[in-house]
Formats: sequence, structure tokens, C-alpha cells
Amino acid sequence: MPVIEIKKLSRSFGNLLAVDNIDLDVGNEIFGLLGPNGAGKSTTVMMLTTLIKPSSGTAKVCGYDVVRDSKKVRSKISYVPQDMAVDRKLTGRENVLLYAKLYGIPNRNSKVDEVLEMMALSDRAGDLVKTYSGGMRRRLELAQALVHEPEVLFLDEPTLGLDISGRRKIWEHIRMLKAEGMTIFMTTHYLEEAEKYCNRVAIIDKGRIAVVGSPENLVSSIGENASLNDVFLEKVKTPEEQAGFNSTQFRNLLRRR
Repeated sequence: MPVIEIKKLSRSFGNLLAVDNIDLDVGNEIFGLLGPNGAGKSTTVMMLTTLIKPSSGTAKVCGYDVVRDSKKVRSKISYVPQDMAVDRKLTGRENVLLYAKLYGIPNRNSKVDEVLEMMALSDRAGDLVKTYSGGMRRRLELAQALVHEPEVLFLDEPTLGLDISGRRKIWEHIRMLKAEGMTIFMTTHYLEEAEKYCNRVAIIDKGRIAVVGSPENLVSSIGENASLNDVFLEKVKTPEEQAGFNSTQFRNLLRRR
């Protein structure tokens, strides 16, 4: 049984159809949802994390329906949004302890220490978060998300705004979590990261899934010396292409020169 099962899922906001009848199965893997701004990525994640209800269709996480069984879904997942969700006026440890209290975690002090150590923050746990770097704050968010031992972790642009070192460290932790059996469902604009680290990806455009597969298979379908960026540009129509300009043909022409 898939960890995440999506069938004919749609979501409208007034006359805007943000997610349009998508089907998707996600197993125990690192799965990347890719797409341009406004494609429906965040709306999809918000439905899967029970933050908004679908207009139609169904979605299940760990076998539980996101509408009928929303409380059970929430007990199985954690969600780290794109915008930082830590209190800069508290210490790192106080931030994680607050989450542990909200989840009613027994033996919360030892659990807080465990996740802080897992995210390599033990030596700075007593410092105010306002003194942390961007990468450290993102790792602190991961510590908060892990305090109740979720089965599925949703990440919205986890490395956005971080330097190369910070991005590398975040991916080290994501891969470690996957190795320990956690399912990771994420969105990202960094296609080179998705190509390197995701087991499978889906490209969504204008609310519809354009393609799903492993980065290797998708790239090989484009041709020799291609990348996931080429796949993305092939599947996502820009405003220029909608007006008649084909960027793929233009790139191929340049390569032949």
C-alpha cells in the first residue's frame, strides 16, 4: 500500500483551479514535487497535511483519509513550511520543548535532547535562536518536526535561502531520516538537488501532473547530456512558449552551433 495515495484530487479558490484532478502514489522514498510558482505545489502539500480540504477527490496518508481521518493523519506526519516557524526570542531547546509539550510527549526532556543531537544542535541548544544562522534555524525546525517521531515528513522548500554549506547539511539530515525509514515528501526549486537526492519526482504545471518518475529515467528520456532542468523546461510551458516560442528547440539549436 502506498504511504501517500492521491486520486483525482482537486482544489479551487473561487474561479481559480489550483490543483486539477491529480493522481499520485508515493512510497517509502524521498519524493520531490517540482513546478513553477503558482503551479499547485503548496496547495497540494496543504491538502495532504490537512491544512485545507480538497474540493473533490481523495487523498490518504498512511492509510488514513485526509478529510475523514484528519486527526489520525496529523499524528503520523510533520510539516516544515517554507517560512521559518521558530521563535527567535527563545533558545533552541525551548523551541523544541514547546513542540514536545504540544504533542504531549512523555519523557519530553530526553526526547528533546535526542532530536537536537540528531540535528547537530546540542552545543547551541541553550543559545537564543536569533543568534543562529539560517541553516541552523532550518535544522531546528527539523528537530521540532521530529520530536513526535512522524512516519511522513513534508518539507516545503527546505533549502531555500541557505548557502551551499547549509543546503548540504540539510540534505545530509534528510537522507539520514530516509535511511531510518521515514518517507519524505518535499517541494523544491533547486532542480539539481532533486536530481541528485530524490528517488522520484513529479512535475506539476497549472495544477496538473505533467510527468512522474525517477530523475534518471526522466533525464534519459530527454537525451544524452540532459539534466532534470531540461526535463522541467520540456514539460513546463513558459508564457513565451504559449505565445509560440519553443525554448527546447532554441536550446537544441544552440548546442548544434
